[in-house]
Amino acid sequence: MNFDKIEIGQNFESDITVTDEMVKEFAKITGDNNPLHLDEEFAKKTQFGKRIAHGMLVASLISKVLGRDFPGPGTVYVSQFIQFRKPVYIGEDVKIRIEVKDKKVEKRRLILDTTVMAGGRAVITGEAEVYLPEQ
Repeated sequence: MNFDKIEIGQNFESDITVTDEMVKEFAKITGDNNPLHLDEEFAKKTQFGKRIAHGMLVASLISKVLGRDFPGPGTVYVSQFIQFRKPVYIGEDVKIRIEVKDKKVEKRRLILDTTVMAGGRAVITGEAEVYLPEQ
């Protein structure tokens, strides 16, 4: 997306389903094989009652949106503040919401509110800074 056309208040949403395959692949890639994510019997005995997705897996979906959808290809992720609010369960649909909070024209950077919603609740909230190089 053209940096000059992006405006404060502009937003974008993307829907993604967190699948069992995603959780297993994330565990394999990162080595985070916490049974809370992988073992249904273990997870049943926790406060969650069933398996939950890795928080960082769900947060990484923000990166997918920033780099592919909005602002889009070429975007450089500079920083991300994250607060994990609620769990995301295997098979749950999440909505990634991005909103332009501020624009630093001289540095070609955007400050973005980043929110992940699931089941009508905010599961992750945060703020990202991205750089959009000239293309």
